[in-house]
Amino acid sequence: MGIGEGIDTERCWQVVVEQRLAMAELLAGLSEAEWEHQSLCAGWRVRDVAAHVTLIPMPATPSSLLVDFAKARGDYARWNTVVSQRRAARTPAQIVQDLQTSAESRSVPWPVNPANVMWDMLVHAQDIAIPLGIDLPTPPDAGAAAATRIWELRWPFSFGAKRRLGSFTLTATDANWTVGSGPEIVGPISAVLLLLTGRTEAATPRLAGEGVGGLATI
Repeated sequence: MGIGEGIDTERCWQVVVEQRLAMAELLAGLSEAEWEHQSLCAGWRVRDVAAHVTLIPMPATPSSLLVDFAKARGDYARWNTVVSQRRAARTPAQIVQDLQTSAESRSVPWPVNPANVMWDMLVHAQDIAIPLGIDLPTPPDAGAAAATRIWELRWPFSFGAKRRLGSFTLTATDANWTVGSGPEIVGPISAVLLLLTGRTEAATPRLAGEGVGGLATI
C-alpha cells in the first residue's frame, strides 16, 4: 500500500473491534503487577493506556471533562493524562469489561474519525504489549493504512512524522507500504507505526537498514 491509499470505513471499524477484543483478552490475563507496569507512553502505566482507549467508545461526561481541563490548566497533553488516569481508577475487571462491552461502538467525538480510532488502537495495543514482552500482531493492511494516515496528519494529532523522517525511505517488510527518500529504514509495519508516532526507542530494535543509525540524531 503506497502513500495516499487506504482502506474503507467498514474495514476500519472491523479492525477497531478486533483490536479492542484482543486488548481485552490480553489484559484479562495480566497479573496485578503487570497492570501497574510502565507502558511505552511516558508516565502512563498499562492500566492508564487501557483506560484511555475506552474513552472513545465510553466518553466521560462533559462536566467531568471540564473539571479535568481546569486541573490540567488548559494543557491538552496534561488534560489527556488526567482524564485517562481518572478512568484508570476503575478495577482491572471493570476496564476489561468496558473494552468488551464497547468493542462494537462506533462513537467518535469531534474531530476524530474512524481512521483515527483505528490507528490509535493499533499503536496503543503495542504500547501495552511490547513492554510486557507479548506479541500482539498488527494486521498488515490496517497498519499500512494507519501509517499513511499518520504520515499525512497535520492537526490536531500531528506527530510531525513527515518533518522528522522525510529524509529517510521508510519501508514495511510485511505490508505494501513505503514513503520518503534517502537512507532506507525497514521493518514490520508495527515498528513503523511506533517510529511514526515518536516511539523511536521502542521501534529501533525492530528496524534495520542503513538509515537506522541516523534515528539517534532526530
